Amino acid sequence: MKLVTFTTGSEARLGAVRGEIVIDLAAASKGKLPDSMIALLEQENGLSLAQKVVAEAEDGLPLEDVTLLAPVPSPSKVIAIGQNYMDHCREQGVEPPTSPMIFAKFSTAVIGPGAEIRWDPKLTTSVDYEVELAVVIGRVARRISAADALDYVAGYTVCNDVSARDLQFGDKQWVRGKSLDTFCPLGPWIVTKDEIAAPQNLHVRTVLNGEVMQDSNTREMIFGVRYLVEFASQAFTLLPGDVIITGTPPGVGFFRSPSVFLRDGDEISVEIEGIGTLANRCVEEKV
Repeated sequence: MKLVTFTTGSEARLGAVRGEIVIDLAAASKGKLPDSMIALLEQENGLSLAQKVVAEAEDGLPLEDVTLLAPVPSPSKVIAIGQNYMDHCREQGVEPPTSPMIFAKFSTAVIGPGAEIRWDPKLTTSVDYEVELAVVIGRVARRISAADALDYVAGYTVCNDVSARDLQFGDKQWVRGKSLDTFCPLGPWIVTKDEIAAPQNLHVRTVLNGEVMQDSNTREMIFGVRYLVEFASQAFTLLPGDVIITGTPPGVGFFRSPSVFLRDGDEISVEIEGIGTLANRCVEEKV
């Protein structure tokens, strides 16, 4: 099942994509389902009821007539993992970490498919891209084991971990350079975990203005989804709708020679097998 947050020009709605239509879940369920993603995940048996509603719905809105927003527009936490691909470590000539490197992206950075990635060139001139598998938490999780971790996952989406490298490395910590407004595109939807049989064997790719920049597979991850959920939950409570972005493979702009950074008017798309493509346009703000 593909779960979306969408709008037709007014308020955000909760939906599911079936073929080329979007089913408004609250309307199709006659109010048995809520109208927001987090509320759906918080509702007992919400996902199973949504599957039933999608299967029985007779019609919906044409996908081309709606605007997709970030599937979780305001997660309480976006937990990010650094240096988590073996091939990315090889690219940098660094030893792989012995435990996950956690940092955060603020929820105000979240945007959806088709939205503009924007930045002030007086603040940063080194804006980079990173394709990442994003894990969406479906249940409250605290001190859980890796063996049980997928029981707490609702599904997966695509993230572009946009990064201002000059701020990231100049600050000596990563939060500001990773959390500028619009620097966390998510989407286009959440694919529920029952449709992703092997999250550790998914093709991932970034395309910039038609040129492939990153091309790898989640099997290169040093710490897999199960371990990351376990590791994070030992430190803080994971809530429904929280997002864990799991690291990026080689090919980012900073480590190219010469470096390649995003520019005004660029079209950037990040893709993950079995989930979809998240595309955004880049805009330098004139302030």
